[in-house]
Amino acid sequence: MTGFVLLAAAAVLGDGYTGIWYYNQPSKDEYVYKYSGGFATYPQQQSPIAIYVASQNKTFFCYGGTVEGKQELLHMVSYFDHKTGMVPRPTVLLNKKTEDAHDNPVMSIDGEGRIWIFSNAHGTGRPSYIHRSRKPYDIRDFELIATTNFSYGHPWFHAGKGFLFLQTLYENKGRSLYFNTSADGRVWTKPQLLARAELGHYQITAHEGERTATAFNLHPEPVGLNERTNLYYMETLDMGKTWKAADGSVMEIPMRGAKHASLVHDYKAEGRLVYLKEVAFDVDGRPVILYLTSKGYASGPANDPRIWHTARWDGKQWVIREFTRSDHNYDFGALWIEKDGTWRVIGPTAPGPQPYTTGGDMEMWTSKDRGGSWKKVRRLTAAKEFNHTYARKPVNAHPGFYAIWADGNTKKPSVSRLYFTDQKGSAVWRLPAKMTGEFGRPERVGLGRR
Repeated sequence: MTGFVLLAAAAVLGDGYTGIWYYNQPSKDEYVYKYSGGFATYPQQQSPIAIYVASQNKTFFCYGGTVEGKQELLHMVSYFDHKTGMVPRPTVLLNKKTEDAHDNPVMSIDGEGRIWIFSNAHGTGRPSYIHRSRKPYDIRDFELIATTNFSYGHPWFHAGKGFLFLQTLYENKGRSLYFNTSADGRVWTKPQLLARAELGHYQITAHEGERTATAFNLHPEPVGLNERTNLYYMETLDMGKTWKAADGSVMEIPMRGAKHASLVHDYKAEGRLVYLKEVAFDVDGRPVILYLTSKGYASGPANDPRIWHTARWDGKQWVIREFTRSDHNYDFGALWIEKDGTWRVIGPTAPGPQPYTTGGDMEMWTSKDRGGSWKKVRRLTAAKEFNHTYARKPVNAHPGFYAIWADGNTKKPSVSRLYFTDQKGSAVWRLPAKMTGEFGRPERVGLGRR
């Protein structure tokens, strides 16, 4: 295959880091699509895509790649070596036989160090796959564990217990939230329904220790996802045996109605749409949700203001505050809550060269008072051609590889490259698009500026 290298052990290697370009719903106006661009790290409704392992001093990651000049989704696996500052050629795990970036992979790492890749499917028309590395911390040799079907997967490994897998199943003309568990990743319990009201939900999740949380919205009847609204929250401390609200009260599942006890805020009553970004735990162990609200689903200024919010549980109630504003519903940013209490967001909150389309220029923000006020630390990119999209947070993020994202033209198909930055935003590095050797050094392409 052109653009690949075949190793003796049968691993297929890409010749560099090129992301998938994708679009959804042509809008037949100057903005061209509902959303579009370089979507190697899309979407936020599935996670994680990167994990730092201290014993190896490496950040392992997966993404949606392609062959330059084509739009054919390849599931890629690689790592950044913090000791050498280099990356290997990425492993091409599989060709998903689609251009749909909803099929992008997510990952987990078990207690033995084996890397698990969960290959999603956008609905029921294509299969999903689960692969496991044959050796600990090895990205070159994987075995197929299962061929099945799931969407928007969130596989979280619990030490000594196994996997809790939150996922979406397409059924009854909508999207239902399910979960199941496995002690070894091979034998799984039957998926159990967590939530299905009206036409369904999108969710984002977080995991820490024994705790796994989900924040989700509602796709109301009759329109569904283009009128997504409301904000909900649940968590479990026992791998899904019981689910609780932020105040610790046990909730009945499945959630079946819009007025469920998990409701954080009723945005439907306000006529506001809800676009989920990140959920995390603060230094007191309390949940914080980052999300955006807008007037409508279509691109363009008619649906301004697009307001980023944080919702923080303060021990008694949800405290909702405005963070900033940007120009597109699919401007996705990630939230870090650090040990000293700093809240940090990296996201495309600047318009970029293609305003009112997906993404923009990446900026770094911090808050020292739990979201009460925010400081723009620096602008990380100043792109002249393409918007930057979907900054994602590694699990246990190392200060040297704190966020990963891609770029791309938002108005027509284009090449897409992958980037990362460090905790302070001191620089931006681009992963090598063309490699002649087994390892390559990321190129420093942007110096963070205030």
